[in-house]
Amino acid sequence: MANHASAEKRTRQDVKRNEHNHYYAKTTRNAIKALRDTNDKKAAEEQLPKVNAMLDKLAKSNVIHKNKASNLKSGLAKHINGLGKETPKEAPVKKASAKKTEAKKVEAKKAPAKKAEEK
Repeated sequence: MANHASAEKRTRQDVKRNEHNHYYAKTTRNAIKALRDTNDKKAAEEQLPKVNAMLDKLAKSNVIHKNKASNLKSGLAKHINGLGKETPKEAPVKKASAKKTEAKKVEAKKAPAKKAEEK
């Protein structure tokens, strides 16, 4: 419990700022989700400057760290640049040929037998 008038005022200010910051942080998170869910490149490019401005304002007022804002902006830009492109097919993974793997198994079995014969 606050013992001074200034401490009581400080708690009132903290509550008010917390509500204010929470509202803008949540609004920005919703805008980021909406941007990531967009599949239309043109619409996403129109939304990006608004979302970037929101992130910059949060970073400026220390609601989020400036590096986090930068990383989010970078990720969104990459996402938008990737829109419209076809997803590349994954290259097939080469498997070892059956002959090589069986040859290794045979060698592994033979090696202990040779040691046993030498003793």
